[in-house]
Amino acid sequence: MTFAPPKFTTLGCRLNAYETEAMKDLAAQAGLDGAVVINTCAVTSEAVRKARQEIRRLRRENPDARLIVTGCAAQTEPETFASMPEVDLVIGNTEKMQPETWARLSPDFIGQTERVQVDDIMSVTETAGHLIDGFGTRSRAYVQVQNGCDHRCTFCIIPYGRGNSRSVPAGVVVDQIKRLVDAGYNEVVLTGVDLTSWGADLPAAPKLGDLVMRILRLVPDLPRLRISSIDSIEVDDNLMQAIATEPRLMPHLHLSLQHGDDLILKRMKRRHLRDDAIRFTEAALKLRPDMTFGADIIAGFPTETEAQFENSLRLVEDCKLTWLHVFPYSPRHGTPAARMPAVAGPAIKSRAARLRAAGDARVAQHLAGQIGQTHRILMENPHMGRTEQFTEVTLDRPQPEGRIITARITGATATQLTAQA
Repeated sequence: MTFAPPKFTTLGCRLNAYETEAMKDLAAQAGLDGAVVINTCAVTSEAVRKARQEIRRLRRENPDARLIVTGCAAQTEPETFASMPEVDLVIGNTEKMQPETWARLSPDFIGQTERVQVDDIMSVTETAGHLIDGFGTRSRAYVQVQNGCDHRCTFCIIPYGRGNSRSVPAGVVVDQIKRLVDAGYNEVVLTGVDLTSWGADLPAAPKLGDLVMRILRLVPDLPRLRISSIDSIEVDDNLMQAIATEPRLMPHLHLSLQHGDDLILKRMKRRHLRDDAIRFTEAALKLRPDMTFGADIIAGFPTETEAQFENSLRLVEDCKLTWLHVFPYSPRHGTPAARMPAVAGPAIKSRAARLRAAGDARVAQHLAGQIGQTHRILMENPHMGRTEQFTEVTLDRPQPEGRIITARITGATATQLTAQA
């Protein structure tokens, strides 16, 4: 009999993709044969709709396979997926990372195990950061250092899918990164659900800046360290010191801003105000003038007026944002925002388009400013790499994948730089 390894599909964030790699290892160790696994996202109602759509597609393409649904949407809405005739098994976010879950799934597990295996995620106190040594391209690896979130933003369902904040101990993280560097990775990205809350649950409650400084000190051969999305109001003094003094910490920060109007921020239950975001970006740019910023911004949050939206639009310039992730608001059942007075759909769509246009203009401005400069570029494939600011660059001739090269920027398209090696 031929063994057919499980097929995995990932929706959503980098953390989900990281956990899919761990599940692949767990399923392989358990000898799971001939299954299809979909790791879902729950960040918006549209994400859940896409998960259901993907499940139907996977069933059509794999009519005889056992179909397993897991991830954040499975955690927050297990009954939604259990009611789908295409689905054989629903596994929660905790269960998907446990070896015993996969060990129980024998070749004939259908009918021999509970169809829904989703426990209370709020009872989880540890995260499984030790399961895999990162994942990514041959040039860049992502390392999970934190999971869950203790905050309760009124639009967000994710804490109910991920549980409360849990941190991977610094020693475990450093050991992982040492192994990745030994394996030839030139860049490591620290990732998590609420990255700047890292350490709050560890002895002595260290901060993210402490972890960054420790990594850079104890892994001197790591060329590039990058951090993923952060909450700027929680940035600590050591992280600011690293921005100022550590060239191996990449000058690109993605900020969880969400809005530019103080009243809307309060209704979102965010912990910062508009001026806090502006002060942070000004301070970071003063310490590191080549810093670039990305940001998440929601368009059309309930009760948002045109004037309040304009405050978000102006924030793009006020915070010198370049890489925007614009989210048209969509209600998530069970969140406080879903009960607030909604903005009309056409207005949400129009405002999201205007934000994206502002982001495109900032990208064009950034790209134009790089022409003539020399950059160190980490090659992701023979013809494309990224600068330290995470800007894509296409090269005039092939380069070794995974290598950091120095090249002069000669031009730009709408989304990329071009360079001569």
